[in-house]
Amino acid sequence: QVQLVESGGGLVQAGGSLRLSCAASGFTFSRYRMSWYRQAPGKERELVARIYNIDSRKIYADSVKGRFTISRDTAKNTVYLQMNSLKPEDTAVYLCNAANTYVALEYWGKGTLVTVSS
Repeated sequence: QVQLVESGGGLVQAGGSLRLSCAASGFTFSRYRMSWYRQAPGKERELVARIYNIDSRKIYADSVKGRFTISRDTAKNTVYLQMNSLKPEDTAVYLCNAANTYVALEYWGKGTLVTVSS
């Protein structure tokens, strides 16, 4: 059974930091690129950060560059999102995504809520 379980969300003041974790199980973690998306109320889901499995290349949304860092620990089947200098506009549900484009498989977690107060 495939599972992606996010944790680490919460309420933080502007300028603060949080680290999100996504624990994966039920599939071969090393064969999947891992991504964090977010969805704020009334807005479309957007890609925040992605780390590729083959070369560990990372990409970030322009809005989070220099503030957020994505990483993965293959030994623990976990992907992280370190979020620094948080802003109120970072408030959203953050969702973990695993994708293997070669076999067209994709999985989603249920998300963790991040609220940044001004």
